[in-house]
Amino acid sequence: MANIYQLSNTTLTKQRVLKDCILGAIDIGTNSIHMVVVQINAQIPSFSIIAKEKDTVRLGDRDPETGNLTKEAINRSLAALKRCKNLAQAMKADQIIAVATSATREAPNGQEFLRRIEDELGIVVDLISGQEEARRIYLGVLSGMDFGGKVHSLIDIGGGSTEIVLGDSQEMRCLSSTKVGAVRLTQDFIHTDPINPKEFIALQAYVRGVLERPVEEFKNALKIGEKPIFVGTSGTAETIALIHSSETLGNEPLTLNGYQIPRKDIEAILQRLVSMNYNQRSTLAGMSERRAEIIIAGVVILVEAMKMLNIDTLTICERALREGVIVDWMLQNGYIEDRLAFQGEVRPRNVYKIAHKYQVDLSHAEKIADFALNIFDRTRYQLHYWGELEREYLWSATILHNSGLYISHSAHHKHSYYLIRNAELLGFSEIEIELIAQIARYHRKSKPKRKHETYATLSDNHRKMIKQLSAILRLAIALDRRQIGAIKELECQYDSEYRQLHLHLTPAQSGDDCSLELWNLDYKKPIFEQEFQVKVLATLHIGV
Repeated sequence: MANIYQLSNTTLTKQRVLKDCILGAIDIGTNSIHMVVVQINAQIPSFSIIAKEKDTVRLGDRDPETGNLTKEAINRSLAALKRCKNLAQAMKADQIIAVATSATREAPNGQEFLRRIEDELGIVVDLISGQEEARRIYLGVLSGMDFGGKVHSLIDIGGGSTEIVLGDSQEMRCLSSTKVGAVRLTQDFIHTDPINPKEFIALQAYVRGVLERPVEEFKNALKIGEKPIFVGTSGTAETIALIHSSETLGNEPLTLNGYQIPRKDIEAILQRLVSMNYNQRSTLAGMSERRAEIIIAGVVILVEAMKMLNIDTLTICERALREGVIVDWMLQNGYIEDRLAFQGEVRPRNVYKIAHKYQVDLSHAEKIADFALNIFDRTRYQLHYWGELEREYLWSATILHNSGLYISHSAHHKHSYYLIRNAELLGFSEIEIELIAQIARYHRKSKPKRKHETYATLSDNHRKMIKQLSAILRLAIALDRRQIGAIKELECQYDSEYRQLHLHLTPAQSGDDCSLELWNLDYKKPIFEQEFQVKVLATLHIGV
């Protein structure tokens, strides 16, 4: 099945004429909303940043009782996003892509916030998991730094979470997302100004406790004697670099990218910050008024992480999540095939990872996927108009549709939905994971219904896609009912005059009448026939 995916991807890349374009990428974070507008050069391939926008909206200032995003934070965010959209349009951006992270992910009204963004601004936002956030931050760093094949790691301290990644020239060895962030910890631990010693000690202890698990995973992924380059991204790291450069160089460097700071210097800066009040912190070089409010918590995370990881030097990278969103888009759209080619396969690779985890019978799943994609391809532009993304969703759902058997045969389609929905399918957005899980969930038993809550909340287009792709999956499953590869070949022909879909089947073994497969096909096909308004006819070719 890997070959089918790769062939389709190769064919798609050859058919598509890659063009230069302008892209806007928005990161809706807990503390700030960032946007970068880039010019993509299809021939190199590379991208150049032509505009940036940042607004500190404090989306993480949630209602302490309900955990909801507050009305004020939402309104600040909508206003900032409107400015981002206007800038992108002024720069003649061909497309705007956006992701939301920790604050939106955890808030009960996070989905309502995203719907408002789409309704009021026309921007569709992907809600990504913590690990997916870490992966895209890593892509952003790789786009801006060359590690010369050396082992490397990074830390990104956000408002609501901290991501830590370890990688080498071949793969990501470890990536984690932990719920410690500068805004979150400031709200929970810092109530005095300057911070009193008791609060400071409690803050340090809490950070060490929460970081224990990701630090252990990080160390276990290191080989004996390895000392990775340690990179810091985003606001906390950049602010520390500006303070440090001002005091050691006397001015701000032309670029922070590659700027190095010894840990002992960061620890010294932290001790000074702890002794200052808000007004004093605000006067430091490179310190914004809003950053001064949360800088202590951010630097505590940085220092404790470096201590626990035995890291002596921090190297700054100015690229992070928003640039990673750009790189991910380039990978998924065929612009990048060389240096980061391994990342371009992240989606199918993670589908297989989940399949192995839940002991899916891959030979059976791949046979069904072969049939499903065959039906999809031969009926495209005749019975449906879905594209390559939907084809990938169908493939992913097919590989994983029986994962629920890991829990129980009874209602295993529902178990499959749950396992897929809660799996770490890196490379997919939250809505994409939902769609894949829904297609797999409806491979048997009842068809999609409005009374099913998770299905009802989706858009009309997504509901239609799930109904049609799950109907295709049902036909494909019927064709391998005995799970022995009884059907060797499938040829689909659509007769538009009589609205008939002819399935010409060739058995793998001479003399096998495939009666169970044909019976199961008759049992499964009514939902497909109803959905596409066609008659399905099957012919078994035993001959020659």
